[in-house]
Amino acid sequence: MRLVNRTFDELQPGERAEVRRLVTADDLYIYAVSSGNFNPMHLPHADLDGDGTPERVAPGMFVASLISGVLGTQMPGPGTLYRRQVLDFHARAHAGEELLCRVEVLEKHADGTVRLSTEVRRIADDALILSGEAEVQAPVQKFDRDGIEIPGLLVQNHRHFEALLDRAHPLPALPTAVVCPDEANSLGGALLAAKESLITPILIGSAAAIRAAARTIGADLAGIEVIDIEGDVAAAARACALVHEGRAAAVMKGHLHTEDLLRPMLDKEGGLRAGRRLTHVFLMDVPGLPGPLMVTDAAINIAPDLVTKVDICQNAIDLALALGMEPRVGVLSAVETVNPAIQSSIDAALLSKMAERGQITGAPVDGPLAMDNAVDIAAARTKGLKGRVAGRANILVVPGIDAGNMLAKQLAFVSHAESAGLVLGAKVPVILNSRADSVMSRLASCAVAALHHAALGAGRSKGR
Repeated sequence: MRLVNRTFDELQPGERAEVRRLVTADDLYIYAVSSGNFNPMHLPHADLDGDGTPERVAPGMFVASLISGVLGTQMPGPGTLYRRQVLDFHARAHAGEELLCRVEVLEKHADGTVRLSTEVRRIADDALILSGEAEVQAPVQKFDRDGIEIPGLLVQNHRHFEALLDRAHPLPALPTAVVCPDEANSLGGALLAAKESLITPILIGSAAAIRAAARTIGADLAGIEVIDIEGDVAAAARACALVHEGRAAAVMKGHLHTEDLLRPMLDKEGGLRAGRRLTHVFLMDVPGLPGPLMVTDAAINIAPDLVTKVDICQNAIDLALALGMEPRVGVLSAVETVNPAIQSSIDAALLSKMAERGQITGAPVDGPLAMDNAVDIAAARTKGLKGRVAGRANILVVPGIDAGNMLAKQLAFVSHAESAGLVLGAKVPVILNSRADSVMSRLASCAVAALHHAALGAGRSKGR
């Protein structure tokens, strides 16, 4: 960024400067945190008057701060110090509206101060939001400098998951076999999703242990079916049977090991195989990214071969399409060129070519890509990489479970992402939650399963 000021001697009455600014929901969060003003009127999702529409009112002093931005960066610019500001508020601005902030020099004083008129208008209808006057101490030293940088800010607002929940809520509650929900977190997650009308849970496992967990969290199981069965694997097998009977349209992991949950699903007779390998997808809501990001496979296939990676790609693409995403698959390696000594780079190149030949469908596939040039367009351009995927990938296919697990947890614990976990390739979606998952993660996993199931149903009805 380049900043140039107008010194006291250069300023002339009648000079103007202005800036346009779109007020975003993130602006409201940032202002609330920095100012300590947590008035719900100024938060994106609060509905104080009960009309069903959040007010999303931009705080008056946030709008006024746009004036300070013009004075400090444009006119007079760097070196300017406030002496006085008078403000009159005429209307309210809201998140989603674009504002025009304008200042004009009125007069100069012998003591080095400058008086300016100030106003902010809403661009859509030219409504006057605020007006007033500012008196500032104008700079006397010329400032002209390029390369001014300030740290970026990330708002931990998981709007992508919120959008998925909004899409899933109108769907019928998904009948879900919850396997061994016999401790507080696993049972609480299922009951919370039921409360949100995302699923209709069928609780399978030790009835005594399930009811004890319900007492621990103060939950009432009235009206919820509980199937009493001992043993984790036996409970998982019963969940598969419920799917075959048409009573369950999804399976949800409770308090048991993942391998015990999946073992009955792989059974040739009573399992849930559907032609592809079972693969796992983490759908990540990463603050600062324009859309959700998928990481696959981070939980099931330890060292997948090429054939398995084809299913990993296709399952993730199908899920992305079900969620309304425009999938772009980046196959990760340590390098962005094929190196015969690095198997993941060879696999990535082969997957890319297979997609070109129609062996993987529904999305462009590119690789090998290093992490930076998979998700950062500037890094991709630096390496001379072109195409629809490089720098814009939203499905990341990792070399193996180690890399996938590390990447997903780095995004969660360093980048403050929320994650939704789903096993794909079975006859029904399988929801995988962990005890460390937040409320949003648990709800998002159920929402993703519901949307995926709805898309599968729509595909069947069209004869696909």
